[in-house]
Amino acid sequence: MKRILIVEDNELNLDLLVQLLEDEYELITADNGAAGVEVAQQERPDLILMDMSLPVMDGWEATRRLKADSNVNHIPVIALTAHAMSSDEEKALAAGCDSYLSKPLDEDLLFDKLDQLLA
Repeated sequence: MKRILIVEDNELNLDLLVQLLEDEYELITADNGAAGVEVAQQERPDLILMDMSLPVMDGWEATRRLKADSNVNHIPVIALTAHAMSSDEEKALAAGCDSYLSKPLDEDLLFDKLDQLLA
């Protein structure tokens, strides 16, 4: 079973993601960017869902750190953000994210991106 790290500080958003994904994936969670980097380095998930607005270290910096680490830089990162401007998608991709989803999440689009990146 593929493992997904969800880095999300909002409990409602986290609960929604867990409910959507728990039947098909093994889930690991972290509630801030620094913890997300640490968990990713220790657990080596198959994919990371990264909220961009996080405490301690934001998702932009957490992604940059992961992509700078040769042990984990191959792990796909999907940016999750309430910022839905095209410049936000460009910023996420520039930070090293492999894909981008705006909140509220489109479930079909989420599963399409997971299928693409975990294939």
